[in-house]
Amino acid sequence: MRKYIWQLADWPTWRYDAHALLRPLADAKAKRGELKGRMASVGFADQGIAQLDALTCDAVATSEIEGERLDLRLVRSSVARRLGLPGALPPKDAQVEGVVEMTLDATRNYAEALTTERLFQWHALLFPIQLGKDRRIRSVANWRDDAAGPMQVISGSLGREIIHFEAPPAARVPAEMNTFLRWFDAPPDGDGLIKAAIAHLWFLTIHPFEDGNGRVARAIADLGIARDEQTSTRFVSMTRQINAEKSDYYDAVESAQSGSLDVTPWLEWFLACYTRAIEATSATTARVLVLSRYWTKFADVGISERQRKVLARLLDHFEGKLTVQKWAKFANTSHDTANRDIADLVEKGVLARSPGGGRNTSYELVEFTD
Repeated sequence: MRKYIWQLADWPTWRYDAHALLRPLADAKAKRGELKGRMASVGFADQGIAQLDALTCDAVATSEIEGERLDLRLVRSSVARRLGLPGALPPKDAQVEGVVEMTLDATRNYAEALTTERLFQWHALLFPIQLGKDRRIRSVANWRDDAAGPMQVISGSLGREIIHFEAPPAARVPAEMNTFLRWFDAPPDGDGLIKAAIAHLWFLTIHPFEDGNGRVARAIADLGIARDEQTSTRFVSMTRQINAEKSDYYDAVESAQSGSLDVTPWLEWFLACYTRAIEATSATTARVLVLSRYWTKFADVGISERQRKVLARLLDHFEGKLTVQKWAKFANTSHDTANRDIADLVEKGVLARSPGGGRNTSYELVEFTD
């Protein structure tokens, strides 16, 4: 019979090789410091955009990992509303609102204790519709009861199922969670990132809910990372990176749950994934910085709202050549007005005529340096 780590005599006495983790931990902290310094040079409004992107990605990706797709537009609107940013729509989808609320609570309120009640609240947010034919799971905001049999992680078609993991019996869950929560809220006796990684694996191994364990486990990891950073400001989406490496993530979790309580390989994977998440964020924020510098440079030249709208589109990975026809389409205006807009920006040094001319006349953004 296959043995899982929760069945070991010394469970849950976690062990790891601190020396082996020195380099990956240092790399993660160095990358995070670089990103923090870069974002410190960005204006408050642009920091808000970067946070909006990270939190939106988190909320969308955490559901996508579980095979559920949320409406990106509604998620972004929900996050924007909570951050006090413009462009938010009234709430329209209870599930979207619930996922976003949990995502933000995990980091904005990182200093608050992680309790059974808080976890139940998160679980209720994930499953807001539980009546009649819309009922998706039997037990919400409560520990699982295993009435339908052991809690197992299974893949494969009917008759060819592969059991990847079996969780502890439901009768053990309350005591297991009490131990976990006491440990999680105790002062860390090591590095906070390592604690976040262990917390994620530990919660997944207990698997205390009938459904939603992965989403809650990722929120717990985010909470642990926020505690390590000591900030509620969030620019990095660890969940987006996990989603991008979903197959490797599942393999790493399964290997850790079936191995020993020496979780060094799992910690190495988690730290490397976190570092890659920071690198991905750095690439995104580099674009935010370019945009910020661009608008700062031309802040005093008198750009109209219509011109700004089209310029923003050009700065956002626009492909092809800018023509009068395209400008008119983007700005929803006439060709004469488009011609005047472009001529004005050429005179102000924002746009330049591309080589060539005649009927194929096109324009491009003027390159600039600091």
